[in-house]
Amino acid sequence: MQQAKIWDAATARRYDTPGTGMFAPQTLGPTVDRLAGLAGDGAALEFAIGTGRVAVPLVERGVPVTGIELSPPMVEQLRTKADEATIPVVIGDMATTVVPGEYSLVYLVFNTISNLLGQAEQVECFRNAARHLTSGGRFVIELWVPELRKLPPGQAATVWQTDADYIGLDTYDVLRQHVVSHHFRFDESERAQLFRSPHRYIWPAELDLMAQLAGFELESRHADWDGTEFTADSRSHVSVYRLPPSQ
Repeated sequence: MQQAKIWDAATARRYDTPGTGMFAPQTLGPTVDRLAGLAGDGAALEFAIGTGRVAVPLVERGVPVTGIELSPPMVEQLRTKADEATIPVVIGDMATTVVPGEYSLVYLVFNTISNLLGQAEQVECFRNAARHLTSGGRFVIELWVPELRKLPPGQAATVWQTDADYIGLDTYDVLRQHVVSHHFRFDESERAQLFRSPHRYIWPAELDLMAQLAGFELESRHADWDGTEFTADSRSHVSVYRLPPSQ
C-alpha cells in the first residue's frame, strides 16, 4: 500500500465531510484556534496539507499558510476552495521537500507523521520542520497513542470505533512497529466500503527523542486541542516542540 496510490482521486473526492467527522465545528474549531495562537504574527507551513481542512479556516483567521502534499488529487480538491495565490502548495514528501520562506509554525495533524513508515523518515520529518522554522519557532504534531494494552496474547487487532454505519479497527505488527487501519463503511446495500492505510506507530517518548535529534525541545503536551491534561489513559496527544531562541 503506497501512500501516493492510497490518496488517489476517488479518496480525495470523498475525503471532505463538511460539518461532520473531522470537519465538525467542535473538532476543527479548537484546532484552528490553537494553531492561530501559536503562529502569532508569523506564517505557517502545513505538512500533508491534504484538501485544506485546517489550512483554509486558518487562512481565514489571517494566518498565511503554505503546504506540502504528496497527493496531487488532494491538492486538486483543495483548489476548489482556495487558489495557489491564497494557499501555495508544493507537491512532495514532507520528510524531504523544501519550500521557500521562513515560518513561525510548522504543523502536522491527524496522525499523519505515522504515514511515514520508517523511523529514519520520521526523524527526517522533524529535521525538515526545523530547517523551515525561524529561531524560537514551533512544530506541532497531533498523534494517536498506540493501543497495545488492548492486545491480549495471540490477538493482532483492536476495534476502536463501532457505529451503525461504520467500524474502525487496527491490525498490529508489533515486530516492525507497523499498524494498518481498516475503515469499513456501510449503507443500506449489502456491500461495505473498505479503506485501508498503513502506518508506523510512535510512542510519545520516541517522538520526543526524534525531536531532540532535530534540535527541538518539548514545550507542551495535551490530550487534545482544547488543552485537556495528557494522562496514561489518553488516546491521543497534541505535542508542541520548539526550537531554542537564538541568543
